[in-house]
Amino acid sequence: MTITRLAVAGYRSLRDVRLELDRLTVVTGANGSGKSSLYRALRLLADIAQGRVVQSLAGEGGLGSTLWAGPEAFSRGMKAGSVPVQGVRRSRPVALRLGFAGDDYGYAIDLGLPKPSASFFARDPEIKAEAVWTGPLLRRASGFAERHGPSVRLRDDMGVWRQAIGDLAPFDSMMTHCADPREAPELLLLRERMRAWRFYDQLRTDRDAPARRPQIGTYTPVLAGDGADLAAAVRTIIEIGDRDALADAVADAFPGAELGIASTDGWFELEMRQHGLLRPLKAAELSDGTLRYLLLAAALLSPRPPALMILNEPETSLHPDLLVPLARLIGRASQRGQVVVVSHAPALVAALGQEAGCRRVVLDKELGETVVRNGEPPAWVWPGR
Repeated sequence: MTITRLAVAGYRSLRDVRLELDRLTVVTGANGSGKSSLYRALRLLADIAQGRVVQSLAGEGGLGSTLWAGPEAFSRGMKAGSVPVQGVRRSRPVALRLGFAGDDYGYAIDLGLPKPSASFFARDPEIKAEAVWTGPLLRRASGFAERHGPSVRLRDDMGVWRQAIGDLAPFDSMMTHCADPREAPELLLLRERMRAWRFYDQLRTDRDAPARRPQIGTYTPVLAGDGADLAAAVRTIIEIGDRDALADAVADAFPGAELGIASTDGWFELEMRQHGLLRPLKAAELSDGTLRYLLLAAALLSPRPPALMILNEPETSLHPDLLVPLARLIGRASQRGQVVVVSHAPALVAALGQEAGCRRVVLDKELGETVVRNGEPPAWVWPGR
């Protein structure tokens, strides 16, 4: 599955953002343009499939802290500066909406404010509506699962709708409570795809980073989010993955260098042989930039590539000379699965632009609102409440 459209509305500076994605998409823009918000919006979508979207919003300060803080819409006078920016009478309820679509399936969710209550949990956001459909756009004939309030309906192969649940809790998603291999296999398939998305933005390279220390090694086809199991992940690539691609990625960035894994009583430790040195360097001796590049290589060359991988500012700590080899590595990974890169490094953005099928998305800020600079926004339809 390749996601071709992403839509976010009412989340932080993303008042109404719709953009097209490709097999390789690089999102860039100035500081404060909304890149991090777009990255977090993708993480929220993944959290829905894990059943923890409400908890994730709470970790960001609650729904009230994450909602778009400006007016529902800007008048021509506001945009021109002839009248001050001010609140206007709302035509729609307050909502935080997230959605994506590909050539096969699409999904959208609408989170809103709860009804006044004496409960201690009265500030928790409520899931007001959800929809799953086939194709790039939600249409009357394309939907096969929909949720309005506590009620969830599913459509069978004959096109007949039936109620699956009538009392779904406002904090539970139909993605976690209605996915069933017999009654709703498409919903189950989509949920598992979303659960398999991978995010890398916290790969540690500091002095006390777990990747610098020996670790008990087991087969590791997927690198951990913090890179703690780097040595095991590298050894897994060597044994059951594309070891030649790994060797090429290392040689591309560090000519003459080779990776190895030392094993002592089941404890794995990364070693790097470099031209001119009499002994291999341990992971604890590597520079932050070198270690980070190796972490990214282990993630991108995973023997179990995900449908979607999102990298947030992978250029952090990297020397400029490593950005072109990293771009080539990312381009290679995009041939096996979809990759989204969020970056503000011009050299990396330019190098990624040379990769086949790369789409560049540039974000700007206008009156506090994130807008997409290049191209017309794709068509999109949100589910009604």
